[in-house]
Amino acid sequence: MGGDNAPACVLRGAEMALIRHPGIRFLLFGNRYILEPLLRDMPILRNASDIVHTEMVIAMDDKPSHAVRRGRDSSMWLAIDSVKENKACAIVSAGNTGALMAMSKLILRTLPGISRPAIAALFPTLRGESVMLDLGANVESDANDLYCFAVMGDAFARAVLGLSRPRIGLLNVGSEELKGRDEVKAANQLLRNAGGDLNYYGFIEGNDIAAGTVDVVVTDGFTGNVALKTAEGTARLIRTYLREAFNSSPIAKAGAFMATGALSAVREKLDDRKRNGAMFLGLNGIAVKSHGGADAVSFCQAISVAVELVAHHINTRIIEEIKRTGPIPQTQPDTVSEPEGEKA
Repeated sequence: MGGDNAPACVLRGAEMALIRHPGIRFLLFGNRYILEPLLRDMPILRNASDIVHTEMVIAMDDKPSHAVRRGRDSSMWLAIDSVKENKACAIVSAGNTGALMAMSKLILRTLPGISRPAIAALFPTLRGESVMLDLGANVESDANDLYCFAVMGDAFARAVLGLSRPRIGLLNVGSEELKGRDEVKAANQLLRNAGGDLNYYGFIEGNDIAAGTVDVVVTDGFTGNVALKTAEGTARLIRTYLREAFNSSPIAKAGAFMATGALSAVREKLDDRKRNGAMFLGLNGIAVKSHGGADAVSFCQAISVAVELVAHHINTRIIEEIKRTGPIPQTQPDTVSEPEGEKA
């Protein structure tokens, strides 16, 4: 029931996902009297779904602390709990990011050795794709947090991208060892001294993200979320400029017609809907966050991310990676933080 276009676009996205992944089934958490009329026009989805009725919904502007205290009968809480109780393999939501993270951490708990979950997603680069985390779960992160993010990102890249030794980079204001905040420099030393098979590259800068210098980009949630939103905004800016340029004159329109194939390829690469779906890494269960403003295509992609993570046993891979690297430095006692926004 969460998201700007829910529940219609969520159901349409689920219907599209059934075509892509015909063996999956859905538990739909929400108001039966709203969902059932919509499902009448979606017989394939209706036959592959069960509705868990609840009339309570977490609003997009609810504070995470408020949602945790008062939202135990909400669609979001009940959906997360279904993963804990092994009734579902994963939860996918386009709802309030902060509430989803706070509830997921409280209900699912973290994996052994992990104190703070991180939001991770794939990022397009000139070399293909890279993993970037954290994208908004933790506005502030200390050196030990960043170390944990690197270990989890390494496992994610091995499982999802199929890389045997993914290169890990720590995002900084410069590549020199003396630059950056104290926690970033301390994390750099922890990663250089790490055991196991971590392939640590060192510091990277913002321009290295799109260049694909590394396979795993590690940063705090504030910086990561700003970088992600900036990239998405830049992609939309480029699409707008191209559209305006090719509609500016009859000759330009003729050129656009002749370059239809090339323009379609560019449009495909710049379509951030094809990369929707970020995982909360480090939880003892799979939770995938869709953009709050997702359309059906975007939400279908978020479901596909969840299916892939389940198929690759991502949490088992993270636990194995922790064993390879040895004990992870422990952070100070943790409290549930309130992530930066509702559409991270």
